[in-house]
Amino acid sequence: MLNYIIRRLLYMVPILLGVMLITFLLFNVVITPRQMAYRIRGPKASPQDINNWLQNHGYLDKKGREIPPFPITVQRVPLLPSFKVFIFDVQVCYPQIKIAKNPLDSLYFRSMGRFATFDLGTSFATDEPVLDMIKRGAIPSLCLTFPAFVVGLFLSLNAALLLVFVRDSLIDRWGTVVCVAGMSIPIIVYVIFGQWVAANLFTWFPAFGFSMEGFSTVRFIALPVLIMVISGLGSDVRMYRAIFLEEARAEYIRTAQAKGASHARVLMVHMLKNGMISVITLVVAALPFLIMGTLVVESFFGIPGLGNLMVNAIQTADFGVIQANVFLGSLLFLFGLLLTDICYAAVDPRIRLQ
Repeated sequence: MLNYIIRRLLYMVPILLGVMLITFLLFNVVITPRQMAYRIRGPKASPQDINNWLQNHGYLDKKGREIPPFPITVQRVPLLPSFKVFIFDVQVCYPQIKIAKNPLDSLYFRSMGRFATFDLGTSFATDEPVLDMIKRGAIPSLCLTFPAFVVGLFLSLNAALLLVFVRDSLIDRWGTVVCVAGMSIPIIVYVIFGQWVAANLFTWFPAFGFSMEGFSTVRFIALPVLIMVISGLGSDVRMYRAIFLEEARAEYIRTAQAKGASHARVLMVHMLKNGMISVITLVVAALPFLIMGTLVVESFFGIPGLGNLMVNAIQTADFGVIQANVFLGSLLFLFGLLLTDICYAAVDPRIRLQ
């Protein structure tokens, strides 16, 4: 197993480099650093202010020259001066390839070197260390996503087992209809309806804000957690129901029933245990999102978590925060896939990690 884990960890390196390369291209080639500087500082910012911003964030060298995104750059250099033919401007150009003296002296390799040491840089908008911002937002996100994940998993598994137990009955049919209806409603509808009914109409919960002071934390996160559980219950129940229905047709289920095992034992011991392979795949894949937070819920309820941090970074074109969140999200997802394979081997003794 150790060799398998080491090999999987080595596989993560090119995947992470590819993900970060795509993100880097979007914010350094499609949108140039100078364009980002004007977007953050404002269109009326002076050239000196823009150069200072670029210098502070590592886009200029000590002599004030822009650092190329990659070691090899291709430029279009004019060969002849432009002249007019009728109403068109014609300029003859040829490509010129420049290779940096130090191949590692480029924006891409500099940023990858920082991320390799978990130096996430600073925010482009506030100049605050991104790592401090992520640490500050991780706790509110976990306060929201962890209880929603646990409660949602418990309810969805039990509801799916119940529908399988009464399959082909009226309860099963209406339960399936309710699940499909719940899947069809966007989460934004649940948020608006929940804020209007539970927060504004009956004033059971606060409609906005967050606090980490004892019981007030429960009051602030109760409504968002309830909305997250309800919005995801339909899809989860449908998925787990399909998994358990497939297991219900297996030979070992009929063997257990023929030996006189009770329905509760067949469902909770045999069927649940053998269906854990598929359940683990869905559960472990959702673990990275517990840490990264939820964009919509945190934004609408004003919870200062990582989801809200990402929304603000997108709105302000804060590439430093966006790149750090993409890096952490990709890393957590890859480790989640590795954890999934390890859980497979732990649940099913027939699986060997080689």
